[in-house]
Amino acid sequence: MMNRRAFSTALLAGAAASLISTRGMAANATPPKARNVVLVHGLFADGSCWSEVIARLQTAGLNATSVQNPLTTLPEAVASAERVLARQDGPTVLVGHSFSGMIVTEAGVHPNVSALVYVAARAPDAGEDYTALAKTYPTPPATAGIVFDGDEGRLSEEAFLRDFAGDLPEAKAKVLYAVQQPFHKALLSGKTTNAAWRSKPSYYAVSTEDRTINPDLERFMAKRMGAKTIEVKASHLSLISQPDEITQLILEAAGQRG
Repeated sequence: MMNRRAFSTALLAGAAASLISTRGMAANATPPKARNVVLVHGLFADGSCWSEVIARLQTAGLNATSVQNPLTTLPEAVASAERVLARQDGPTVLVGHSFSGMIVTEAGVHPNVSALVYVAARAPDAGEDYTALAKTYPTPPATAGIVFDGDEGRLSEEAFLRDFAGDLPEAKAKVLYAVQQPFHKALLSGKTTNAAWRSKPSYYAVSTEDRTINPDLERFMAKRMGAKTIEVKASHLSLISQPDEITQLILEAAGQRG
């Protein structure tokens, strides 16, 4: 006969297994077919960074919208994405690059969102201190290149070209540097209250040559959420240097390909 301690241990183990199973089923479930895609940019960029992917999504017949993330505070950034999500007319794939994985994780619980795609992106759990998580991995080189003017932060040109956009032609990278949108320090202190990847089908594109987010940290987050994961030999800007692969992952999340 099982004693009380053994029973309690078995009960807790069963609950944990159930949680893991539920999470995995959500992440790996076949998403409903979607014709809408909402894309969110991260730090050191603006909405135009999705242009290469948008062109391909439009060719495939999808309706794509790029959110202009204000990069002020996490609640304001999430609200900017939620306003765009509310305008969509049906199932919508929510895609985030880099820092905007925070936004995807928080806003992804919106009823219009049918699947999540993370592109070399942060993917915190609810209430998790992402900075503390990131510190458990070697610091990526781009971090040393962040410079501040008061409360506004940006990447130096050297760090942008070498550590952010390292696999792009220099002339193209310089154009992207010129439209870099500064972020506010307050943005970095925000924490998510939701973890949409626990309840929505999730996809992750790891950038194997990433010098902005440690690739092993990306792999950890993708594995933790049970995401369908691809690895792309690219810098942090895989959405620009490898737009075909990123587009195909989004199309899969939209139920548009096998």
